Amino acid sequence: MTQPIIWHNPRCSKSRETLAILEDEGFAPAIVKYLEAAPTADKIRDTLALLKIKASDLIRSGESIYKELGLSNASEADLIEAMAAHPILIERPVVFHNGKVSLGRPPKSVLSIL
Repeated sequence: MTQPIIWHNPRCSKSRETLAILEDEGFAPAIVKYLEAAPTADKIRDTLALLKIKASDLIRSGESIYKELGLSNASEADLIEAMAAHPILIERPVVFHNGKVSLGRPPKSVLSIL
């Protein structure tokens, strides 16, 4: 059985809850602490394509860096570059499994790709 990969922030309750769901389902997911090992802009683009969402749907607009960088009217390309440079802007958690991706908002939504 292939194990999922989770972009995880241990300080985030939704991320911890999603990780617990994966473990409760019998998985031992590979944990990527994306704040320490930021995904590249290409990986973010690929993730957006699999999720079928825009960068603006994956970005955390409530983060102070979002406002500091003036991203409210930024292009999709600029949002992706900002997320790669400042991974705190990436909505979390993101779970990858068998070529599919799910945003753990709400956490139980990841069950659809397991």
